[in-house]
Amino acid sequence: MLATANALWWLTAFAVLFAVPGMLYARRHRENLEDFIIARNSQGATATVLTLMASTMGTWILFGPAQAATWGGLAAISGYALGSLAPRLVMIPLGRRLRELSPRGHSLTEFVMTRYGRPMYAFTLAIMLFYLFISLAAGITAIARMVGLLAPVPLWVTSSAVMAATLLYTLYGGLRASIFTDKVQMLVIMPLLGTLLIFGWQAAGGVAPTLDGLKATAPQLLDITAPGGLEAGLTFFLAVMLTGLFYQGNWQRVYAARNDRAVRLGFLLGGLLSAPMIFVMGLFGLAFVGLGLPGDGSVALFSVLLADIPDWFAIGLIVLGLALVMSSADTTISAASSMIAVDGGRLLPKASGHRLMRLSRWLICLLALPVTFVAAQGYSVLYLFLQADLLCCAAAFPVFFGLFNRRFDGRAAVLATLCGLVAGLAIFPAPGDALDTLMESFLLATFTPVATGLILLALLPAKPRFDFTMLSAGARRFEG
Repeated sequence: MLATANALWWLTAFAVLFAVPGMLYARRHRENLEDFIIARNSQGATATVLTLMASTMGTWILFGPAQAATWGGLAAISGYALGSLAPRLVMIPLGRRLRELSPRGHSLTEFVMTRYGRPMYAFTLAIMLFYLFISLAAGITAIARMVGLLAPVPLWVTSSAVMAATLLYTLYGGLRASIFTDKVQMLVIMPLLGTLLIFGWQAAGGVAPTLDGLKATAPQLLDITAPGGLEAGLTFFLAVMLTGLFYQGNWQRVYAARNDRAVRLGFLLGGLLSAPMIFVMGLFGLAFVGLGLPGDGSVALFSVLLADIPDWFAIGLIVLGLALVMSSADTTISAASSMIAVDGGRLLPKASGHRLMRLSRWLICLLALPVTFVAAQGYSVLYLFLQADLLCCAAAFPVFFGLFNRRFDGRAAVLATLCGLVAGLAIFPAPGDALDTLMESFLLATFTPVATGLILLALLPAKPRFDFTMLSAGARRFEG
């Protein structure tokens, strides 16, 4: 292990090093609120690919996929990887549709407000903000736990340092600074991930020891058709896919893309390039089980790696973790900031762009306090995400069905979402419980709203069909 002082020095030095380019870039590109939150039509296909990859691959990929593999095997990590790819593909037609109907839009909540009214808007806003909170807390938790495995550094120290550095450049430069630093961080992430895989291969002794161990102790993890593995794979596929549709960072990049071609290529390649990396990270969970290593499956990757590593590689892991967490955390902070500005502008219609920008910055700083507190508790990263995922699954059909069906109204959307939440949460496993009902809870949360929504569509009295041209009028232009 590294000494505490050495780990803190490297942690602070590289956190500052990643923050400085964003600050310098933002200083040269000081824009109004509209550019701060959406950077409309400014990014080409290459920039969109890189920023989507960087925002997808947070520090959680060092924990979540491997932990999923320890109890779901190949099927679980296949579902995880495909689930991360699916929202990128689904976002292509959804993004083009929303850009077409609301070319001046900023967020999904704007669409929901105009399309369904206040009750469903409140539901969607709460779900999206909760997911942003969980995403940020899980990412900071992951880097804090990782540094804690490399050196005896308290979780709250790492959490505070990383949060402060990320807030510094993201709140100063907005979405443009986030996208710029994503490109810089990808230059660090890719070679370090490659180095990690090489060390992991060597630490595991190649494929043979893992396969022999799994065949002797847990052959079901290698069987992609095993019932338990299929259940895990389906659960992660639904959870990751539908949650991605409610991530404001994705919608920001839909509108930041220069044109429909940039949206199409950016989201397609961003998904195709990220999914294999998530799958490979999951293989460390199989190595953990196959080699019979002691400890908690949530840190399976590090149990494989940390038996005997040189100090320079431990420092490299800190750098990798920082690049991963800051690339995803700045996306989440920028997303939350944009939602505060857009939805705060709805509550304060006469507020200037400058006032809304200042409001979003102060509220994000306040939000950082409970996020840092939660991260310092060291909760399971995977469980944090699953809680937020279930909420998104319940709202997915009611929200997006209205992009294409003119008759589906706000009453039906609210009732369908409520039914999905009640059905899914009723059997969602509590912390520490067995995950026997996890798949069923996600299936109920996902498909109960589909059945409920279609039944209500048939039974409720018909209303005038929604005029999609109203969506464009519901988006406010922010100046100043």
